[in-house]
Amino acid sequence: MGFFKAVIFGIVEGITEWLPVSSTGHMILLDEFVKLDGSARFTSVFLVFIQLGAIFAVVLLFWNKLFPFQFHDKYRPIVDREKMILWGKILLACVPAAAVGVLFDSVFEKLFYHAVPVAMALIIFGVAFIIIERWNKGRKPKMTSVDQLTVPTVLVIGVFQLLAAVFPGTSRSGATIIGALLLGVSRPAASEFTFYLAVPVMLGASLLKVLQYGLSFSGAELMLLGTGMAAAFLVSAAVIRFLMNYIRNHDFQIFGWYRILLGSIVLLLHLAGFIQV
Repeated sequence: MGFFKAVIFGIVEGITEWLPVSSTGHMILLDEFVKLDGSARFTSVFLVFIQLGAIFAVVLLFWNKLFPFQFHDKYRPIVDREKMILWGKILLACVPAAAVGVLFDSVFEKLFYHAVPVAMALIIFGVAFIIIERWNKGRKPKMTSVDQLTVPTVLVIGVFQLLAAVFPGTSRSGATIIGALLLGVSRPAASEFTFYLAVPVMLGASLLKVLQYGLSFSGAELMLLGTGMAAAFLVSAAVIRFLMNYIRNHDFQIFGWYRILLGSIVLLLHLAGFIQV
């Protein structure tokens, strides 16, 4: 049962981390029905590892766009200037969330990692998706590729990413995509840049958790970590491909309606006493 639960959590992480529907909201629901075996310390590290699996999928799929070094000469690697500029934009956009997250992560978790705030964030940003997509209908994007993103644009996107760091349930990908759409970025470019932003943000968060809790677990627990991580990696790769194909011909309104439905379910279950968190 332990491995089955690890796979389920990995699958849910792989789906919800990249679709703008909030992995936090889904994890709250999942945890009510599929309890992980083990201590609170193991659970915290497990959730970090499945996030790492999701991140490795991004690194693999976008390796050619992200890796800035070429080794034509084994003694002197050639640096791709455009990719280094891209990394500068990625890191710049991560500054607001990284600065605030490192200082106040535990505070925000205590204040807002509860069913009602998460449900409200799901609903509010679901409504925002619907409104923004209807407002955007017929408008021509100002920026259609990640290379066209300006420094002010990535800074504003970074501020929107900060909202997800403060309010669980907002969805990191959802917040950054909404910010990008408001600035006139096309859906494919907004989604792609969101994937890129996840790499340093989630690697940093994972590193902090590992440093906090360590990796001194039993062999069985380490196997569970690897299982969940592998499931998240495989599902993430499929979901990222799906989303990039989907948004070429569709908007994000369906995800807005889904967020409203999920937020309502979380709120009702909490009011009925089924969700205690």
